Amino acid sequence: MTRNAAPPDYYAILEVSEKASAAQIRDAYKRAALKTHPDRVANDSPEREQRTRRFQLVNDAYYTLSDPTRRQEYDLQRGYYRRSPASDPFTEADDTTGQGYSWAWDFFENENGGTTPGGRQAAEDAQFSDAFEEMMQDEGFSEGRTPNQQGGNASTMWGMVGAVSGGALGFIVGNVPGLLAGAVAGNRLGAIRDTKGKSVYEVFQELPQDDRARLLSQLAAKVFSHVASPP
Repeated sequence: MTRNAAPPDYYAILEVSEKASAAQIRDAYKRAALKTHPDRVANDSPEREQRTRRFQLVNDAYYTLSDPTRRQEYDLQRGYYRRSPASDPFTEADDTTGQGYSWAWDFFENENGGTTPGGRQAAEDAQFSDAFEEMMQDEGFSEGRTPNQQGGNASTMWGMVGAVSGGALGFIVGNVPGLLAGAVAGNRLGAIRDTKGKSVYEVFQELPQDDRARLLSQLAAKVFSHVASPP
């Protein structure tokens, strides 16, 4: 597939209008990423492959529309291929560009065509990591300040913060095992962030799959409680 392919409808993928503001696009990205994240289902789930692809397209959409220069160029390219809105923009994207292909990464990052999966994956992880931590803070799942801003014993402080946020997650789940698992995960968040400098999302990625799925589902429920669309 070459960069001459028609670009996917990234506005439809994020469910925003072509006149959406930067803030509206970011909020839409958070919702779409939570809705499609592959870790919300088991590794052997038949949904996993489709979720992975949709999550990639959501990240491609945000990568393109969150940057004013890329968005302007995308709008120009999209104007060359005007067509009726598709009932499913995800399916249309694959029908037009091919399964697994990234129009955004190819057009904006690769001079000679073809994708570089490692670079694309790193960009995708960085994008969602930033949004994930922001959502965790906004919804009360994690602490928003750094150890240096806290003062006192950083290790003890972050361990306590982690335990509290993890315990809160357990209470939301509504059972004692959930509380215990949440507290353990929370302590791990605090300890690893303090001693190794890992981000909340990096630690999240190291959790067992069941814990990742539960945390994402609970975070999605909180985020979508502010809007009409279901998680």
